[in-house]
Amino acid sequence: HKGAPRSFVLYPSLFATVLNLPRRAKRVAALSFDVALCIGTVALAYYLRLGEWGWPFRSQWLSYAGAVLIAIPLFIRFGLYRAIFRYAGFGALMAVASACAIYTLIYGSIFFGYGITGIPRTTGIIQPLLLFISVGGSRAIIRYMLGEGQSFMSLGDRRRVLVYGAGSSGRQLTAGLANSHEMQIVGFIDDDPKLWGNSLNGKPIYSSEKIHAVMESLDISDVLLAIPSASRMKRNEILNRLRGTAVSIRTLPGLMDLAQGKVTVSDLRELDIDDLLGRDAVLPDRQLLEKRIAGKIVLVSGAGGSIGSELCRQILKLEPLKLLLVEVNEYSLYAIHHELEAKRDAINASNIQIIPLLASVQNEARMETIISAWKPDTIFHAAAYKHVPLVEHNPAEGIRNNVFGTLITARVAARHAVADFVLISTDKAVRPTNIMGASKRLAEMVLQALANETHQTRFSMVRFGNVLGSSGSVVPLFRQQIRNGGPITVTHEEITRYFMTIPEASQLVIQAAAMAEGGEVFVLDMGEPVKIVDLAQRMIELSGLTLKNAEQPEGDIGIEIVGLRPGEKLYEELLIGDNPEATQHAGIMKANEHFLPLSMLTTELESLDAILHANATPAIIAKLGALVTDYASTGGAVDWVYLHLAGVGIPKMPDSG
Repeated sequence: HKGAPRSFVLYPSLFATVLNLPRRAKRVAALSFDVALCIGTVALAYYLRLGEWGWPFRSQWLSYAGAVLIAIPLFIRFGLYRAIFRYAGFGALMAVASACAIYTLIYGSIFFGYGITGIPRTTGIIQPLLLFISVGGSRAIIRYMLGEGQSFMSLGDRRRVLVYGAGSSGRQLTAGLANSHEMQIVGFIDDDPKLWGNSLNGKPIYSSEKIHAVMESLDISDVLLAIPSASRMKRNEILNRLRGTAVSIRTLPGLMDLAQGKVTVSDLRELDIDDLLGRDAVLPDRQLLEKRIAGKIVLVSGAGGSIGSELCRQILKLEPLKLLLVEVNEYSLYAIHHELEAKRDAINASNIQIIPLLASVQNEARMETIISAWKPDTIFHAAAYKHVPLVEHNPAEGIRNNVFGTLITARVAARHAVADFVLISTDKAVRPTNIMGASKRLAEMVLQALANETHQTRFSMVRFGNVLGSSGSVVPLFRQQIRNGGPITVTHEEITRYFMTIPEASQLVIQAAAMAEGGEVFVLDMGEPVKIVDLAQRMIELSGLTLKNAEQPEGDIGIEIVGLRPGEKLYEELLIGDNPEATQHAGIMKANEHFLPLSMLTTELESLDAILHANATPAIIAKLGALVTDYASTGGAVDWVYLHLAGVGIPKMPDSG
């Protein structure tokens, strides 16, 4: 590395050998080194006093033996050999000073105060001073080499880092990275002109307006964003400024995540898409959050899924009386139950009962037993099959779970006068082109029809776009493809999606429940949709890599267009009609959309159920199209069982965003 001294790179094997010694061997080596310092400083004291080097004779041996016999026990007593040199700080230096001070009193009293024939008295003063300088200096040099100066074997490989943000988080991050063997902080970038030209922890603070020049002159490989309180719009502005610089960008958690402790290198994380969206999260209304939760009995179906589990986390914070976790997957139920119990203990809320219940929403008897036993006040229905290609290839099971699971759970809720029933829906239910989306729209229609018939239970739906971090999200897929060296696979150049974070989506669901009167479809104002190919390109650039294409054939990561999957849409929508209504929450809209009366819908669903049992895929698609009039299948019949029985090969599902 151009910043590493030549001597730091020449002998890596020697220092690797020393660092890999057992702790006991290192202590013996340090003690032996101090013995040598004791003897050497006595010899140097004689030289400074007499002006010549000479072999000790007669009583002069006592000054050498006395130095070792007095100093080493004191050093052991003051813990000089328990310290880890690379992390030794002010406390270790004070231990050295204290030990040497007592040593000076004893050694000076003997050889300067009392005096011994043949030994110059001034040796009793000069030698303790030399010993303090040599012992303290040796510790400081070793600490510099192995700590701030880095170990000899890795200094040349350390990544040179700029910290964006010279505030308290930047200072704490610098302290956390002080002994890092991977990163070397060489300076700070800040937007405040009053800080430019100053230094922080010995590192210069540069102007954000000159960031490109600074990164080039300092050979920067990484930029760490230490601005946890900045708005997402501000972060997006900074990220746009850093595009095309071929540096890797990492960030700290949000301000609330840092409230309980100091910033350390372990807090650094890769950028998520929510750092790139350019839209601040919609702030929740605390009163709406608590209205249907605090002190209530709440049931979450699909509690182990990505949305269901986050709903449970948010609900727990609002202190329900009881939280019922309904989940068909045993491990997922165990995991979320274990996590929630730990969170409950952390907030000292032992009065909240968390009850894990293995159950399928398709099992009416089991759902009847659960709901009649606890009589929940609010049900959040998150249980669903949501992976578009898998549902497309398994249509009967997808419809049975998404539609009939919703119907069964909602009917049981109505029978037991549950106050609120909220369905987790999706933007794919709007003018659907796939079975998953059509099944969710039909589930919405089930609730709309029930809401039109009963006034005991308020049925409502919450429809939102792609949820970041959920199973099937493109972000972890793209990140893994980047780690693997590419290419990133995208199904179409023009494909776009709306995005929101899991906490944001979960808070929307809870607040929608509080505003429901019956039959509404709630949607979030999600800003502008994101073009997936642009997202892929930004993730490449912000990973410190370059896009590989026709213009840059030597780039690092390419983007491969693999074609739309069965049932996949180019563009998602949130509303079927163009008549959204405002709600008391500025970020939430609602729509009352077309549905079939319950009597007519019940007859149609009975007919659909018979077709599902026959697994007649073309008839399933046709029936779904008749019920969901906006449904337009783009993939045809691709049910794996149907294709196999028909003698057609099973198609490959592209692994793409």
